[in-house]
Amino acid sequence: MNLLIRLMLLAAMLLPMSAEAQGQFSPAITVNDTAITPYEIEQRALLLKLFGTTGDLQKAARDSLIEDSLKDEALTRANLILDAENLGRALDEFATRTNMPYDAFVGVLSQNGIAEGTLRDYVRINAAWREYIRSRYLGRVSITEAQIDRALGQTNSGAAIEVLISEIIIAAPAGFEAQAASRAEAISRIRTTAEFEAQAQLVSAVPSRENGGQLDWLPITNFPPQMRGLILSLTPGEVTEPIQIDGGIVLFQMRAVREIAQAKPAASLVDYMEYRIPGGASAVGKAQDIEELADTCNDLYGIAKGASEQELIRHTATPAQIPTDVAVELAKLDPGEASYGLTRDDGQTLLFLMLCSRSVQVDAEVDRDAVRNQLIGQQLNGYAAALIAELRAAATIVGE
Repeated sequence: MNLLIRLMLLAAMLLPMSAEAQGQFSPAITVNDTAITPYEIEQRALLLKLFGTTGDLQKAARDSLIEDSLKDEALTRANLILDAENLGRALDEFATRTNMPYDAFVGVLSQNGIAEGTLRDYVRINAAWREYIRSRYLGRVSITEAQIDRALGQTNSGAAIEVLISEIIIAAPAGFEAQAASRAEAISRIRTTAEFEAQAQLVSAVPSRENGGQLDWLPITNFPPQMRGLILSLTPGEVTEPIQIDGGIVLFQMRAVREIAQAKPAASLVDYMEYRIPGGASAVGKAQDIEELADTCNDLYGIAKGASEQELIRHTATPAQIPTDVAVELAKLDPGEASYGLTRDDGQTLLFLMLCSRSVQVDAEVDRDAVRNQLIGQQLNGYAAALIAELRAAATIVGE
């Protein structure tokens, strides 16, 4: 009798769980003939949380799954299905953004309650979608030499182009690459200055965070050629894709663009000093003292007397040769000004940078093809957004 009672109690406990589990796989949303379940919504919300998405995660998850369902339907009609080999390659590439192998990233997913299949579905659809957009619209994209000139900061009228942008630099020390990459992915989807400023104050590792990441007007030619097209391809409010740098990730948001009278040719050689100070962020006080004492790069030789050749280095390089994070810092400076917002050696060394001069090198080479590809990508993104809007307007969506 005692055994029977225990069996009855066990059955009573299992029945509600079974009903609840069944509800998790019942349709919560239907997009045309495709069902989206509560389980999928919860899993996508967890994935977006891992990516660092803020706000209403349930709504963001529902919108994301609806969009993926529309993409999947279009891909099926086009008979464009990612095979196992290409899916594996796409998954490895996705994991690489977090600086870890795919198996290790799956472990991070598991720790956060996310099934591997949730990531596979997300990557499968979006990798195939990029190929679809490229095959469907690439023939319509035409990039003129004038557009490349503008992206490089050149205009037919001789005017110079200046940009008003905001920045976020997320530190990604060893062991925290996945978290940094996830947060950067979420920030790259922001489209309002208020949201970007809030994130800058929350996560940015450089002094501009105090001002919401906002920078003053800067000549686009202060930036490396490979970055100019990327920045100028943005419309106000748009954010770049995450840009990997040494020990971190950079994102820019466009606020405005203007043309001004061209005062001088764009610089093609940059002369700057790099002083590596032990102590990382704790050495900021020392860096501030050095900034007060040094008016020119030559002053640093006396101030840093006794520093080794590995600690005090003078560089003369083209913008394209300068590491991305250093180039971004130098872009903000006038000759004689300094920056100490970057670190090296996993945060143990503070990088003090001073701009000595910018000069013109005759016949400096510019990678116009790289700029062209950036502009092509921007136009394709525009076609993709328009197609999604068209598919959504034509779809029958229940439960949205």
